[in-house]
Amino acid sequence: MSFDERALIEYVTSRRWYGAKSRTVAHSQLLDSVVLRTEEPHFALALVEMRYETGAHDIYQLVYALRDDRLEVDALDDPAAARELVHAMRSGLTLQGVEGVIEFRPVEGFAGLGRELSDARSVGAEQSNTSIVFDDELILKVFRRLEAGINPELEMLRFLTEHGFSNVAALGGWYAYSGGPLGATLGILQQFVPDGLDGWGLALDELCTAPERFGGRLHRLGEVTGEMHTVLASDPNDPAFAPETPSVEALALLTATVDEEIERVFLSLPEDDERLAPIAGRGEEVREQLRMLAYAGSTGMAIRTHGDYHLGQTLWSGARAPQGDWVILDFEGEPARSLTDRRRKRSPLRDVAGMLRSFAYVASAVELLRGSKAPEGWEETARGQFLEGYVATVDPALLPSGHGAIERLLAVYELEKAVYELQYELDNRPEWVGIPVAGIQRLIETAAPA
Repeated sequence: MSFDERALIEYVTSRRWYGAKSRTVAHSQLLDSVVLRTEEPHFALALVEMRYETGAHDIYQLVYALRDDRLEVDALDDPAAARELVHAMRSGLTLQGVEGVIEFRPVEGFAGLGRELSDARSVGAEQSNTSIVFDDELILKVFRRLEAGINPELEMLRFLTEHGFSNVAALGGWYAYSGGPLGATLGILQQFVPDGLDGWGLALDELCTAPERFGGRLHRLGEVTGEMHTVLASDPNDPAFAPETPSVEALALLTATVDEEIERVFLSLPEDDERLAPIAGRGEEVREQLRMLAYAGSTGMAIRTHGDYHLGQTLWSGARAPQGDWVILDFEGEPARSLTDRRRKRSPLRDVAGMLRSFAYVASAVELLRGSKAPEGWEETARGQFLEGYVATVDPALLPSGHGAIERLLAVYELEKAVYELQYELDNRPEWVGIPVAGIQRLIETAAPA
């Protein structure tokens, strides 16, 4: 099977999941294909290369169809094509391509694979993947842009499931390619949470109607986060997950990286912008505060972390536990980072900082999006409730020793997040720029705890 090169480029570069919109594709080619279904309509999985004018390249996954001798470049909108992938997992198939093989594997004991699938619908608004929900019971996530190595989503879900952490959507199976141009995870199958309320949307709703109730939920989210980090650090015999003591150089490198980012962002701030007034001309103050915070002494342990942790990566499920409970989603890490970087061990406080910044965002976004003000002091209360649940639950050996050292290292990670947010909002959502400005101002004006 061969694709029309120009049609292939046009199709891939027009997709939401195409990740190099600023680059010009000079050439594309089919690297390998594996037949999924031999009867009409024929389905096959393809790995295609987009090669850029710079010489760099990316590899994407497509599932194409042949119907009455007519080629459809991507057929994942067809429920029958998506079902073929799940059937292959259920059967544990190994399929041979021209260059490599695809292994489909079920998780032993996963009940969802025992049923026939009927209804299927695509989940919209995804930046880098394609997800299909079956019968409101299973969700198939197909990774589009492929990187060599195991995808952190599969690796983390498998580890958490095997080690008894129940606040995730259970892993049901996966499929992966090996040989040929690369070895890579192609997709995963999970339990679908039909009653799951998006944590970000729930926060906006309950800040308008029941802010105290949401505060109670955040205490539980702190506990779940602490349990997650403790489980992720629980196996010293697994090299990919064994906790490590950071080197003295590790904090120095983190500090230097954040320092460079502060300098770069503050040098490029637009002049005479009233929204930036609280931090305008204060880049050196921010850097000095960073230097003070970085003198943290103990740094705790480096472990595998979620990597992109905020309210939008959570669901509240009323069906879990007597009063409901949290489900943590999307363990891929930050999409812009390389797979190697996403698998790197870091302080668990980096996840905590991401969630705390999410509270700052929702406290302001409720006015921007819903026209309602958060109660006075809500963000500080939310931070306190989450941190109380977290510190009471997480293995204390993972954190710096002493409350002051925890606060200092947490502030370094919050500063890293807020400076990134400042640049992002200036570039993409200028009306939101006040949120990171307030975060940076708070960190400047809060003396490092003793």
